[in-house]
Amino acid sequence: MASLNHLFVVVSIILSLLSFSGNAQLSPTFYATTCPNLQTIVRSAMRQAIAKEARLGASILRLFFHDCFVNGCDGSILLDDTATFTGEKNAAPNRNSARGFEVIDTIKTNVEAACTATVSCADILALAARDGVVLLGGPSWTVPLGRRDARSASQSGANTQIPSPFSDLSTLISMFRAKGLGPRDLTALSGAHTIGQAQCQFFRSRIYNDTNIDATFAAARRATCPATGADATLAPLDSLTPTRFDNGYYADLVNRRGLLHSDQVLFNGGSQDAVVRSYGAGNAAFFRDFAASMVKLGNITPLTGTSGEIRKNCRLLNSS
Repeated sequence: MASLNHLFVVVSIILSLLSFSGNAQLSPTFYATTCPNLQTIVRSAMRQAIAKEARLGASILRLFFHDCFVNGCDGSILLDDTATFTGEKNAAPNRNSARGFEVIDTIKTNVEAACTATVSCADILALAARDGVVLLGGPSWTVPLGRRDARSASQSGANTQIPSPFSDLSTLISMFRAKGLGPRDLTALSGAHTIGQAQCQFFRSRIYNDTNIDATFAAARRATCPATGADATLAPLDSLTPTRFDNGYYADLVNRRGLLHSDQVLFNGGSQDAVVRSYGAGNAAFFRDFAASMVKLGNITPLTGTSGEIRKNCRLLNSS
């Protein structure tokens, strides 16, 4: 009898652990019955946004990355500062550079009209990031869903955990490892810079001080990014096809035409040179690894189950 009781306890514990694990897992079919048209709604809004401005695909992708690197993919980057709440939008990596919030607002409004108080802003951002890549010619991937929205944010976390454009390779590898991402994930995810633009203030030191840079490229960038001033002047991160998601970014690195210091360190006689060359040789390997790494990125410590909330407005906590 004692052995039977012991078996019952063991089985109960196992079932309990399995139940907890299941609740903590994201699933591509999370909204299959509660919001069956979700992905169509998101894709439609992203298509309209990118038709007006292709750069928004890169902007939304950057929002997702910056969201996930600070306390996980919980939509905290979307929260506005208020008199009683400090968000992440004014942290150094985001202030005057994070953009695309209005697109997320539009998607949220459309989703709420179809499925009230059902879909998190964190999941909307994850889907929008994927769709932006696809609409600009990049790979697709199945997005696991079921994230909940944070009721807090961390400006200090955004200031310290989001990699800097001035970082060296060892720092980048360490920061990515802290999030459960390896060096190959770093190199694949950096390929997001095949789209979008950067401000002069973030690449000035690269074009004036770095030596591992193509002279013609540096001169061209200096023409619009002076040694002082014009901090917000933009330049494409991919000099070849800046509005198409492809492997052009890696061709730039091989030719010493990486715009940011943190780009070129991936190809500078270090551990990632071979990976950069393989991605530069064709889209297939890059697309495969980028898609896989995006799923890993999206799995960084999400809130699930009854944690957090489903925000009605992505910019504000429900109690606001």
